[in-house]
Amino acid sequence: MEAFFKECPHPDDKQRKELSRELGLEPLQVKFWFQNKRTQMKNQHERLENSQLSAENEKLRAENMRYKEALSSASCPNCGGPAALGEMSFDEHHLRIENARLHEEIDRISAIAAKYVGKPMVSFPVLSSPLAAARASPLDIGVGAAAAAYGATDIFGGVAGGAAGELLRGAAQSDADKPMIVELAVAAMEELVRMAQLDEPLWNAPGVDGSSETLNEEEYSRMFSGGLGPKQYGLKSEASRGSSVVIMTRANLVEILMDVNQYATMFSSIVSRAATLEVLSTGVAGNYNGALQVMSVEFQVPSPLVPTRESYFVRYCKQNADGTWAVVDVSLDSLRPGSVLKCRRRPSGCLIQEMPNGYSKVTWVEHVEVDDRSVHNIYKQLVNSGLAFGARRWVGTLDRQCERLASVMASNIPTSDIGVITSSEGRKSMLKLAERMVMSFCGGVTASAAHQWTTLSGSGAEDVRVMTRKSVDDPGRPPGIVLNAATSFWLPVPPKRVFDFLRDESSRSEWDILSNGGIVQEMAHIANGRDHGNCVSLLRVNSTNSNQSNMLILQESCTDSSGSYVIYAPVDVVAMNVVLNGGDPDYVALLPSGFAILPDGPARGNMQGSGGVGSGGSLLTVAFQILVDSVPTAKLSLGSVATVNSLIACTVERIKAAVSGESNPQ
Repeated sequence: MEAFFKECPHPDDKQRKELSRELGLEPLQVKFWFQNKRTQMKNQHERLENSQLSAENEKLRAENMRYKEALSSASCPNCGGPAALGEMSFDEHHLRIENARLHEEIDRISAIAAKYVGKPMVSFPVLSSPLAAARASPLDIGVGAAAAAYGATDIFGGVAGGAAGELLRGAAQSDADKPMIVELAVAAMEELVRMAQLDEPLWNAPGVDGSSETLNEEEYSRMFSGGLGPKQYGLKSEASRGSSVVIMTRANLVEILMDVNQYATMFSSIVSRAATLEVLSTGVAGNYNGALQVMSVEFQVPSPLVPTRESYFVRYCKQNADGTWAVVDVSLDSLRPGSVLKCRRRPSGCLIQEMPNGYSKVTWVEHVEVDDRSVHNIYKQLVNSGLAFGARRWVGTLDRQCERLASVMASNIPTSDIGVITSSEGRKSMLKLAERMVMSFCGGVTASAAHQWTTLSGSGAEDVRVMTRKSVDDPGRPPGIVLNAATSFWLPVPPKRVFDFLRDESSRSEWDILSNGGIVQEMAHIANGRDHGNCVSLLRVNSTNSNQSNMLILQESCTDSSGSYVIYAPVDVVAMNVVLNGGDPDYVALLPSGFAILPDGPARGNMQGSGGVGSGGSLLTVAFQILVDSVPTAKLSLGSVATVNSLIACTVERIKAAVSGESNPQ
């Protein structure tokens, strides 16, 4: 590369790819090598120029001193006394003018010199510490040295609560960090692919209880001894792997994973916040092969009892030699020293294999180290089993969402759809509105760092947490003060039974206090998945009181191997008619409420929740959003809080009585 640099310091994509093939390096590594070499040459040139400027400065200073001495001893040529300005000879007057000019020149050169004097020059010494190696340029460290550095240092640090917030305010990677990030991503990609493809002894087979594969930590340490280094003190390791065949092409999957907005929408039940902080490479040849970006993401479980996990990482996409594609994440938090370590993301991501007829096989690996001490006791078994944040939840959600997208893209109205939907445009608008409803619900029920929950005591039921939001100039929400209320509790009933009960319009009057016992009728039904529980419905509540108008409710129910949701929102009749005719759903005001139903741990055969948490029961989160005042500047009254608290407590008791046959199960 040194020889090539002399001939062509600015190689194009084709030349870089040719070099990478000859040298066995990634195109990104070659690209950063040339960038670094150009920077080094520029610094050497500036150093030489600095020396020349300093020498010139000293010369001018000496001349200036001579001129000053000459002026101080200037005398009148006629009488020999001190000379006045008007009496100076032409030569002496010229010297004074020249002196002023030299003053300006000295100031200018001094400013230039000050810019470079003391500036640290880029140098590449022999590296004695792995951390120094990780931070050095690829000019002097290759993949092997970088891999050693990547393993032996705390390079996969966690993120403090405020660290990601600072990054979101626009911090970018320094040029010194970028080569290290590239080397880190390359080594992480190699590890992810191996973890996705290897079986025993690296992965222990799933248990008879239906639990996921578990990582053999000893074998992992032996196999990747140069990879990650020891586990951080106080953090617990979580590793899981899962796979599924999904109805989506490889190209579309890669685009979703590399586009932060599509990624956050696709995984809205898992990702509460996501941002791309910097794009280091957009890839080559018009696709995402070689794309590299720094991201900050907050991962969630739909309950205020489980803290979210904030992670700051680099995401790298690559096409492998066998035609598969892989997308890997790996933490970069050690680039922000001083942060409190809470979530350390080791190489995690997915391997994608193209299959016929628009399908893809996805193998997902999740590998993190976390501080989970703040997780509530009833959720500990779920979190410890890997079902809360692990690979099984990711592939389950991906599979369900791919089916939903296929339903959205359907050009005709399937025969399974019933009711008032008469056009494909109306169908798409209704599905888009339901998607926004689900995202709003999932983003407002978790223990996110962006949420300020207040726990109400003395409710007589499980703790109810409330939070207020002001809605102003948001066409998707009614204006005013919105009160969020949520509670999570355990039920000794299997999740499927709870899901079927809550989504069934015929049993809605048993728990929905706001429907006032009215008869619920399904006006429209859109199936959007293999499971008949995955659907979007438009419900009409026919009031038993002739003085009250009928109410419309938009509802989406969805279920997969990791959990289920029933989410609904009252909708305006006029606005809904616009949507059904294919109008823009973004201007329909929604305040979603609903339920998140999770297993209480790994499946335990035929157990039906009779043995306490972890025996096959359900973890149910109930969440309401209520508009308590239509004036955004109004004060929240204690009466409004008490009303919502009473509403949620009564709903909980009704659900318990209906699904378990008793109001206060032990």
